Amino acid sequence: MSPRYIRNAGAAVLVASAFLAIAQQLPPTSRTDNFHETFHGQELVDPYHWLEDSGAADTRKWIDGQNTYAHSLLNAQPIRPVIASRLTEMSHHDHIGSPALRGGYYYFYKRGAEQDLWSFYRRKGIDGKDELLLDPHAVSSESGTSISEFDVSDDGALVAYGVRQGGQDETDLRIFDVASHRDLSDRYPRALYRGFAFKKDRSGFFYSLQNRDSGQRIRYHVLGSDITKDVEVFGQGFGADTWISPAVSEDGRYLLISVQRGWAQGDVYIQNLETGSAVQPLIKGLDGKFNPSFSGDLLFVQTDWKAPKGRILRIDLRDPAPDKWMEVVPAGDDSIDSSSIIGGKLYVSYLHNVTSHIRVFSPDGKPLGEVSLPGLGSAGIWGRADQKEGMLYFSSYTEPYFLSVIDTTTGKQTLWYQDSVPFHAEQFETEQVWYPSKDGTRIPMFLIHRKGLIPNGSTPTILYGYGGFDVSLTPFFEPQIGWWIEHGGLYAVPNIRGGGEFGEEWHRAGMLDKKQNVFDDFIAAAEWLIAKKYTNPDKLAIWGGSNGGLLVGAALTQRPELYHAVVCWHPDLDMVRYYKYTKNNNPPALLEYGNGAIPEQFKFLYAYSPYERVRAGTKYPAVLLESGDADTRVPPEQARKMTARLQAGTTSNRPIMLLYDANGGHAGGEPFHKVIEDSSDELTFVAWQLGVH
Repeated sequence: MSPRYIRNAGAAVLVASAFLAIAQQLPPTSRTDNFHETFHGQELVDPYHWLEDSGAADTRKWIDGQNTYAHSLLNAQPIRPVIASRLTEMSHHDHIGSPALRGGYYYFYKRGAEQDLWSFYRRKGIDGKDELLLDPHAVSSESGTSISEFDVSDDGALVAYGVRQGGQDETDLRIFDVASHRDLSDRYPRALYRGFAFKKDRSGFFYSLQNRDSGQRIRYHVLGSDITKDVEVFGQGFGADTWISPAVSEDGRYLLISVQRGWAQGDVYIQNLETGSAVQPLIKGLDGKFNPSFSGDLLFVQTDWKAPKGRILRIDLRDPAPDKWMEVVPAGDDSIDSSSIIGGKLYVSYLHNVTSHIRVFSPDGKPLGEVSLPGLGSAGIWGRADQKEGMLYFSSYTEPYFLSVIDTTTGKQTLWYQDSVPFHAEQFETEQVWYPSKDGTRIPMFLIHRKGLIPNGSTPTILYGYGGFDVSLTPFFEPQIGWWIEHGGLYAVPNIRGGGEFGEEWHRAGMLDKKQNVFDDFIAAAEWLIAKKYTNPDKLAIWGGSNGGLLVGAALTQRPELYHAVVCWHPDLDMVRYYKYTKNNNPPALLEYGNGAIPEQFKFLYAYSPYERVRAGTKYPAVLLESGDADTRVPPEQARKMTARLQAGTTSNRPIMLLYDANGGHAGGEPFHKVIEDSSDELTFVAWQLGVH
């Protein structure tokens, strides 16, 4: 399909007039209460503080009005049903998630082509018939219900899973007996369960329970017993900003507890379950992250301790003194993205300029070659040390996702699953460019577009970014990207600081008092695209969610003249008050952003906080914000207040809109029809604003 731009002058005038009429529809009015608050001697006035009360009648009326306004504009666009139809077509196939091999069966999520929700299945061997185990429709009659698997017992007899409402992170916790197809009586109320591990003999399980104020604790439950009698195994003395998760070795002998305090320090504790000895520190007080994997009495630990781009240590649990640790994979020029010990071999996935390369090593670090991949994209392997096969995944911006079983003895790959997307990948290409940021740092950026694109200064362009929490934006196929480039658009993804693409130093260069680097990198990407004649400000949209919502929020308030449209979903925006919001189950985020309660951190938060930087009388881009009541990770009041402030402050005739879903949240779980609806709204907004018809 080719882009259909309006070239006839008379038609252009008519369409432009129609767009102007739509844009001039007025959003609901937002009253101001001018709430005064003082932070470390700095008085701030919040005109829309009243919108923080999500249950107030005025707030609910305001939300309803905003939804009506947004839908009236988006539904009036003729291109919306066209977008929805094509996205549905590209997604109308079976979808399968990452499988785990237990007891000769693969256990996995699947959403059939005709199904609206993900269910949980198992399959005997590679070619067996899929057997339905957990159906969310049968689990709960409530709308918006989804399921999430925590763990499958070693023999595949039990499945621990959560029942989620809407996009909440919180779930119920239940245990499913595969043989009887029934839940056991061991059922836990809705809460934040952050980790889970069955004992090998299925006599009980360990789980991590998070309390917002006191933090996470590891508890142990004996199957069939009263849940109120569960024993707390670990966690006292750690704060709310600490992540704690349990794991049991494949042979059942060891309990491993991983502790991560922010980004600075990680510990590993161990307990011998055979002897019943006390929990003992194995790695303690070292600056870095530690990701351990079992192989009998050996522990292979991926870490950035003394190696910002990562390395792998081997610890013999029979003699675990630090001076006996062995470095089996040293740090290199490329950062280590992930690693697995499978069938006596160590598989290490590296990021070389943000694309995956997988190398194979022996347990003592001898190089054994590389895993063959079909091209430049995202890839990884997972499995267990006691198995002879692993599961390989691959995808790129133009190649849909697939899974292959890899034989660890021969290296042979057998296709297990592939997304059957009707998309002509051969018509498109991905190139990588490098550009300088404000301080001269070179930043890589992927450009995805039709083959033969010639920069002419007017290509409709989406600039997408994240830049935080050590998250690497690697190539992956998405129907939204597919639709955009099919219609002549350019999709650009800069790998800005704050992510993990080049190791921990790259991450730390974009957090706390260095967060402005992230915004500078993103703004520089927009400037580069304009300077190199790929696009111009009237044809440029920026897009981001969660921490990426903060990114585009900062970009639009710092350089509003650079963009025509902004998509900002489930965003962090009021960074000064962030620490005060009670509907926030992510305390470690304060270690990434900073805490407004601390005077020196308040200064840099206030300097860039998008909500505080909205200025009345400014010509802002068109903005689509998205949030919802069920978001318990990113407080949704931020999107509500930002919408009101932008609507009051802008002098342009471009719309500022909020789409607000009562069930919307960070954890996903949306039914298929809602995913298509939301994706269509977002693309419709950008296509409308950038003139793609």
